[in-house]
Amino acid sequence: MNRLLEFIKKYNYWFLFVLLEIIGIIMLFRFNNYQASVYLTSANAVSGKLYDMSSAVTSYADVKEQNRELTRQNILLENQVAQLRLKLEKMNGDKEHVDSKEKAIASLDGFTLLEAQVINATTNKVRNYLTINKGYRDGVKPEMGVVGGRGVIGIVYLTSAHYSLVIPLLNEKSNVSCRIRDRGYFGTLSWSGGNTQTAWLNDIPRHARFKVGDYVVTSGFSSVFPEGMYVGKIEKVFYSADGLSYQCLVRLGTDFGKLRDVNVLLSPHLMEHKAVEDSARMADLKEIN
Repeated sequence: MNRLLEFIKKYNYWFLFVLLEIIGIIMLFRFNNYQASVYLTSANAVSGKLYDMSSAVTSYADVKEQNRELTRQNILLENQVAQLRLKLEKMNGDKEHVDSKEKAIASLDGFTLLEAQVINATTNKVRNYLTINKGYRDGVKPEMGVVGGRGVIGIVYLTSAHYSLVIPLLNEKSNVSCRIRDRGYFGTLSWSGGNTQTAWLNDIPRHARFKVGDYVVTSGFSSVFPEGMYVGKIEKVFYSADGLSYQCLVRLGTDFGKLRDVNVLLSPHLMEHKAVEDSARMADLKEIN
């Protein structure tokens, strides 16, 4: 306290000078119209700039939230389109065949969409990975599917409490069962490096009838993805090396270079489905041995 009093006493002339300056400025702008108008104009310009900056920050936050919601809505709309296609097939085709497919889609029945953001990703390697900001505390488990507003992204590989590592379609270890939409032919989607916008749909039988431009969607043969989720579009068709099947170059729906907002497909039946498949494999191995 004594030091504070000594400091004020030592610089009391400076404090008095600043106080008189403030009083003089207030009187100048208050009792002179020209100076008052200049002050108001300047103050409005500064406050307007501050409001613009605040609005830009708020708008950016709003856009991020809108992007997340649009991603979610696109996924749901894709699923609804798949359902409508099945209803059309039911009106014009084999009812029993359509009923079995309808159970697989069922409006994402058995799946819950968990919003997440990509916080790290690679696209320039043969084995690329994505890191998302959701982990096992959020319900994420290995082998759960990850999708975006433009289609399938990949499958969860490893999880920690708050983060998960995802194997995207752009990884040589990735193999996703797909079919050609409206054609019924199945194959396996894989990637072997190079172009990050395309992948290969293999093992399409030679008797299959389809064309360039047909859509490729998930087959629904596993508990990872429901049937009918968009993957990409056929761009070119080639014969396989042995000549017994077709190999299709697929233009992927997802642009992995711009990936940000994603959704994890939480499935309560994933572990049960996996346990059944593992039991079947073990039984086969015992028979072989």
